[in-house]
Amino acid sequence: MITPDTIEKIMEAARIEEVVGDFVTLRRRGVNLIGLCPFHNEKTPSFTVSAPKGIFKCFGCGKGGNAVNFLMEHEQYSYPEALRYLAGKYNIEIDEEKPTPEQQQALDEKESLFNLTGFAQKYFEEQLHNSDEGKSVALTYLKERGFTLETIKKFNLGYCSNKWDDFSQTAIKNGYKQEYLIKTSLSKTKDKLLYDTFRGRVVFPIHNLSGRVLGFGARIMTGEKNRPKYINSAESEIYHKSKSLYGLYQAKSAIVSQDNCYLVEGYTDVISLYQAGITNVIATSGTALTTDQIKMIRRYTPNVTLLFDGDTAGIKAAFRGIDMILEEALNVRLVLFPEGEDPDSYARNFRPAEVAAFIKDQTRDFISFKTELLLEETKNDPIKKAALIKEIAQTIALVPEAITRSLYLQKCSELMQVEESLMVAEINRLRRQKWRENNKNADFGEEPLKTFSKPQAAAKQDIHKTNNDYQEKELIRLMLQYGDQELEFEVENEDKRIEKIHVALGRFIVDDIQADELKFDNPVCQKIFTTYANNSSEEKQADPKLFTRHEDDEIRSLAIDLLSSQHLLSKNWEKRHKIYVIEEEENLKPRALQAIYAFKLKKLEQMINENQKRIKEISASTPLDEDQLRSLLEANRDYQVKRKMFAFALKRVVTK
Repeated sequence: MITPDTIEKIMEAARIEEVVGDFVTLRRRGVNLIGLCPFHNEKTPSFTVSAPKGIFKCFGCGKGGNAVNFLMEHEQYSYPEALRYLAGKYNIEIDEEKPTPEQQQALDEKESLFNLTGFAQKYFEEQLHNSDEGKSVALTYLKERGFTLETIKKFNLGYCSNKWDDFSQTAIKNGYKQEYLIKTSLSKTKDKLLYDTFRGRVVFPIHNLSGRVLGFGARIMTGEKNRPKYINSAESEIYHKSKSLYGLYQAKSAIVSQDNCYLVEGYTDVISLYQAGITNVIATSGTALTTDQIKMIRRYTPNVTLLFDGDTAGIKAAFRGIDMILEEALNVRLVLFPEGEDPDSYARNFRPAEVAAFIKDQTRDFISFKTELLLEETKNDPIKKAALIKEIAQTIALVPEAITRSLYLQKCSELMQVEESLMVAEINRLRRQKWRENNKNADFGEEPLKTFSKPQAAAKQDIHKTNNDYQEKELIRLMLQYGDQELEFEVENEDKRIEKIHVALGRFIVDDIQADELKFDNPVCQKIFTTYANNSSEEKQADPKLFTRHEDDEIRSLAIDLLSSQHLLSKNWEKRHKIYVIEEEENLKPRALQAIYAFKLKKLEQMINENQKRIKEISASTPLDEDQLRSLLEANRDYQVKRKMFAFALKRVVTK
């Protein structure tokens, strides 16, 4: 377990703009940086990074957090994995505490499975390089395939001996439980006997984005015809085929730097191309492409190039998957290798420079390729051509970007020699139909001009929202944003003389609210207020980072929301418009007083309503409790006087 001191060092060293900048193109706007959000599709930047506050916030999808949260969300890291990534980035040595027996027992099953797959990967690698069977059978095979020792180690390739249960027994001797061996499908049982799933096979570890082993693919080395050539780990708590991409761990940096991802089918395709210098390559590992996999790619680049062998039937079978890529707003290109060649064989048969040149020269945009391929099959048959037009229109209709759709439409109309207006009409019909299907349960008939954004929709279901929500959050915002700013007050001392005192804004709000023994209705606001009060003194106010880095998700999320500002005036505003705008920092004392008065006014209105309900209940009761009624009426008059006082201070008119 990483020590608290080390975590503090990592958090202090991490610069949010540098961490996010490794994955998102940012440009400066005022004191902040903005870019296109990596978590949802958008054309106009709504993703903001505040370097001084150490936070990011997207005003489109609502996601926000600190450097660790960004890595956990973007890279799908666990909390410790994100910390280790940052420690590596900023050259911080990690100190770890040995867990107590109780802590060790509390480690969840997921961590235990990861520990086991990590052990298995090291075992298989050891068998490949150091056992007689591994060297003679598997290592020889890999070298004959043209893989260098450097490449073999880069991808952590290994070998599982052909003995019945050699790995299983070794794992059990090292303290790994049989139930976890079965859950990770590293072992299976037959007649109550445990045996190795991957025995007699070269093993390809499948890593997650931080390099931990999720599962394995394996190729048989024996000539047994009743056993499949390739097998994969079964689904488990840590391995989901639909959410995994082989080689992404090794390729992600190259994908970002080259702004393109090459997608192939198999393990050896990836390894051969990587060795040939095409390092931005990944594979689906023989599974059909899924939406989750496409979204993983989109985090690194909007450009995908699919590499196919010369099998036309195989390409047609992949059309559905390619349409899914288009639907997720990625740009799709395609490379077709010569007949009899696939990415693996071509990379082995030609020099790296020739492989790179071939891929560059043969890259085509997918929609044009699909149109030409299917057009050849129509042979001027009107019925077939009509079907082709509809199919191409369906593909173009999936493209979210209007300009891109228009360009594809023009090109395909020319290729098929069909009027552009016909294609436009068909595409519009398909898009309207798709919209209706997606919104069939909505309470409107036609496509609305404006729909709720995700944050608005979420706000409608906010379980913590109260009648005093705005006032409570405004107080918390001022405390977090300006808590250490000094306010000046004039007070009368014992000698009846006026003197000036200075109080930190955060302390002033805390003391004022606590003096009246008031509580926040919003439980998260109350948590933040209590934490702030407990971590503040007259000399020092609580650091906002205490809240933006807080382990409580609700506290951290609200703090980031309140500290994030979507709109900033440009530096040239006054010069351009000849309008002087008073900055909030210049007006903090009246702003703080206004926030306190508004909060108290809301509280008083709440108390008056509750008191009046009680008066009605007492008045209707038999026998009448006159003492209690008199007490409630006096309290009501007192509340009304205070209410008018706060309303006057806020320059509001009390109507009832």
